[in-house]
Amino acid sequence: MASFAYNYGSVFFFVLFSFAMLDMHVANEVKAVRTLFIFGDSTFDVGTNNFINSTAKANVPYYGVDFPFSIPTGRFSNGLNTADQIAKQFGYQKSPPPFLALDKSQYSSKLNILRGANFASAGSGILRQTGHKQWQEVVFLEKQVQQFAVVRESINKLLGESKASNFVSKAVFLISTGSNDLFDFASNKSDIHFGVEEYFSILQLNYFSHIRNLYELGARKFGILSVPPIGCCPAVTSSNGGNCVKPLNDFAIAFYSATQAVLQKLSLEFEDFEYSLANTFAMTTALLNTPSTFGLNDTKSACCGIGKFNGEGPCVKAFNANLCPNRDDYLFWDWFHPTEKASELAAETLFTGGKEFVLPKNFSQLNC
Repeated sequence: MASFAYNYGSVFFFVLFSFAMLDMHVANEVKAVRTLFIFGDSTFDVGTNNFINSTAKANVPYYGVDFPFSIPTGRFSNGLNTADQIAKQFGYQKSPPPFLALDKSQYSSKLNILRGANFASAGSGILRQTGHKQWQEVVFLEKQVQQFAVVRESINKLLGESKASNFVSKAVFLISTGSNDLFDFASNKSDIHFGVEEYFSILQLNYFSHIRNLYELGARKFGILSVPPIGCCPAVTSSNGGNCVKPLNDFAIAFYSATQAVLQKLSLEFEDFEYSLANTFAMTTALLNTPSTFGLNDTKSACCGIGKFNGEGPCVKAFNANLCPNRDDYLFWDWFHPTEKASELAAETLFTGGKEFVLPKNFSQLNC
């Protein structure tokens, strides 16, 4: 009996010691890299849509052809996507995992939760209704914020309210959204009974509300990506003789101004609100205008796809999609999304770019 008590006590001590070491390990990991919480659409989605009833999925070949073991993970890329490349700049190997993967796991550790989570969902937008007509189920931005509220509760339980608030205030909240809202407006004008100005006002009000809700949950540092020249992606240019569609690009320019106004308003309302706004329109335009400067050769065709400019269908091997051998030469991976190389170039610009690309500071300054 004494022997049993001794062994039991030893095991109990070992468990306590293990948890103490885990807490120290978590603390060291958290200090080493800035915790990231990632929101948005397919630019940032690292597998969220694998867990929902959506037709916007990238869990089949040729997606992931350059990912380790050529695994299609749900990223709309040949390898790492923009969320991954930004995370690498912050010191990670890739993006934190999807919230829905952590949520469904029965053995998610403290370390996983405190390293951050990715809530981004392909096809989603700022508005609740965005993407549903075309892609069925998507996790819209408001719901992504609600999911973060669940994570925040978990952090409270792990660290206590005071430490949790301090922890979350030091994290970086990355958001890339808006493209699908603009695509929806352009393609569903007959279903929308108001004009461009009113639609942008609605987008602004909703975007302001979502970011403010994140602030009220403890977020203080925001890295925001605006909308790129969506009128120049192969899905659009393939039906326009290879030329960009100006009205769509004008929408993207207007959205940047609207987003800038939202962030400036939040800065005036909250003294400790800190942000970097990426002008992805200007960044992508630079790649389009002088591709060779960045080591790119083709900025019109998608590397992988179907039809003209590989822009008439998705990059799905089962649909007999074309696949280029030299992925690093291309700006576009599929009919909508950048290659791993282009995403890497974008992430580097976010961290080192001047005010012509990132305002009022770049992401490296946000990381201070």
